[in-house]
Amino acid sequence: MFRDSSRSRLILAVLLAAAVALLVLDARPGGDPVTSAARAGGELVFAPTAAGVGWATAPAAALYDGLRQSPETSDRITELEQANADLKDQLQAARIDEQRSKQLDELLDLAGLGGYEIVAAQAVTHVTSRGYADTVTIDAGTESGVRPDMTVVNGSGLVGRVTEAGPHTATVMLATDVKSAVGARLEATRKIGVVNGGTVPGGPEAELTLELFDLEAQVDPGDRVVTLGSHEGAPFVPGVPIGTVEEVQVAPGALSRLADIAPAVDFSSLDVVGVVVRGPEEDPRDSVLPPRPDKGDRS
Repeated sequence: MFRDSSRSRLILAVLLAAAVALLVLDARPGGDPVTSAARAGGELVFAPTAAGVGWATAPAAALYDGLRQSPETSDRITELEQANADLKDQLQAARIDEQRSKQLDELLDLAGLGGYEIVAAQAVTHVTSRGYADTVTIDAGTESGVRPDMTVVNGSGLVGRVTEAGPHTATVMLATDVKSAVGARLEATRKIGVVNGGTVPGGPEAELTLELFDLEAQVDPGDRVVTLGSHEGAPFVPGVPIGTVEEVQVAPGALSRLADIAPAVDFSSLDVVGVVVRGPEEDPRDSVLPPRPDKGDRS
């Protein structure tokens, strides 16, 4: 063991001085024989120490490289990568479940406000064997009480109506389909009309178009529209939010007023929906519509 003495301190001081001198000399350019000899001497003194350090650390470095290259370590890395991928999938599934739970809560709130008895379902595909432009297939059918000509909603408003039903699935024509026509009423008025899917002749480009039968009816952007309701609630129950007026147009010679309607439902991201298997005992009027923001909250 290295002992602390006057001699050892002297040797250490000499070695440190020599190291500093070598650093200074090594930084000087050129091939001066004096500096070359000093470098050679330094290598003669310090090379055994450097070799000793390398000899001491070599086994550890070799062990690390061996572990990285061994089949067991490779398999373990693969297992950890797969476990990490599984955890990511589980996290994504949890987020989807959380989103669907939120949508179900919103659907139940709407059904409660309107007095609608519903069967919850999931929109599983937007493609059908008959190739309708705007339809979805849901994972609920006749065994759950679903029948053709039943209203379909989600937590925001009207989705469409059931056109076909099998034991476990059903086809829903969306309100945006060009063949769709829904009896409608303006909020807080008795003015009625029909909401058609897509654009009607002479009307503005729109996903939904409101056609009011009264040319003198007052209608402005921001007015909201709900379902008028059908006889015995088929195919549409009353009071379901359809959308909001964006643009009003009066075509020359037209027998009705036309308005572009922004749908209440985001049809591009349908997931949790509800089929109304029993309508309300009374017309809910405008009670299903969400509260309007206070004027002070509008930008």
